Amino acid sequence: MPIYTRTGDKGKTGLFNGKRVYKDSLVIEAVGSVDELNAVLGLAASKVSSIKYSVASIKKELQEIQSDLFVIGANLANPKSASKIDSIKRAKEFEKLIDDMTRQLPRLMNFILPGGGEAGAALHLARTVSRRAERRIVSLSKKTKLDSGILIYVNRLSDLLFTMARFVNLLDKKKETIWRG
Repeated sequence: MPIYTRTGDKGKTGLFNGKRVYKDSLVIEAVGSVDELNAVLGLAASKVSSIKYSVASIKKELQEIQSDLFVIGANLANPKSASKIDSIKRAKEFEKLIDDMTRQLPRLMNFILPGGGEAGAALHLARTVSRRAERRIVSLSKKTKLDSGILIYVNRLSDLLFTMARFVNLLDKKKETIWRG
């Protein structure tokens, strides 16, 4: 079976429920941003793997988040989808991870520029894509009833990615650059 269907050649695409919508609709913007975030997380996970220190748990967590994002994308495209994740529970797990990593990090007294090593920079990029996905989901939530846990999940996810970026930079001995405005 070929990857192309030609059904989107006029600017529309199909949702899981069979409904056809324009590719710039709010739902497709939200689902597309979540898909982009998933791809950037794959890049970040590949960069984390190259760090010489033990970051297996971070890579594993990134892969679990990628799986979560497939479910979230399906829920955005079809809010009545049977497939769900416990977004609130996952957000609490993110908070625990954030707290655990933060205890090991130097105290943050200034804004920092996104960057550091390749893994840290990729996680910072993932954080910004996560924020964009969140904005698209907020826009969609104004027009469609969504699982409120999705917004909590994505909001906490960007906090986790920021902390992970700092943490892998610490492990990789990559210095954070303080913003001097």
